[in-house]
Amino acid sequence: MENLQFIRLRSRREEAWSTVWAIYRRAFPENEQWREEAYDRAFDDPLFEADALVLDGVVVGLLFHWQTGDFRYIEHFAIAAELRGRNLGSQVLTAFFERFGGQVILEIDPPEDVISIRRLHFYERAGFVANPEYTYIHPSYRQPFRQHPLVLLSRPSALGYNDACRFADFVRERILGRYSEHERPDLPSIS
Repeated sequence: MENLQFIRLRSRREEAWSTVWAIYRRAFPENEQWREEAYDRAFDDPLFEADALVLDGVVVGLLFHWQTGDFRYIEHFAIAAELRGRNLGSQVLTAFFERFGGQVILEIDPPEDVISIRRLHFYERAGFVANPEYTYIHPSYRQPFRQHPLVLLSRPSALGYNDACRFADFVRERILGRYSEHERPDLPSIS
């Protein structure tokens, strides 16, 4: 896609952050959101990358992701609500895959309503496959803590049980254990 840029954010003081944060707040339910100040620590984490998605000089979305030796985890991905339906999300994912390659994992809400079913189909068109054989329970990032089931999607192939467990361990230990309000998270878990 011409003029699409992934601008790595390294601080909340950067000009693009306020627009990225507004998109983030509108795109995700509160239980799936970090506290904004937690990103001050995450920006120093060598495994974390927060990208502002910029098209023709305008911030149109965000892509927050993590790199481990085994996979890349897309934790938060959103296009500004007023720009959805223009194929931007697909183009962003194509550019992301070209940039990073390898195994990519993300989570979605179970496909139970029109929006969540459309989201599943969007990711399937991008080459993701669901991993329905695993029950994946994720806690909220902030209090009050509520568990919610999510569906693991992976690309280019399904996850083996050990890979799914390593992913859950990474989220629990590296992300929730350091950047959420949990003192000792026991979720997510795979069963």
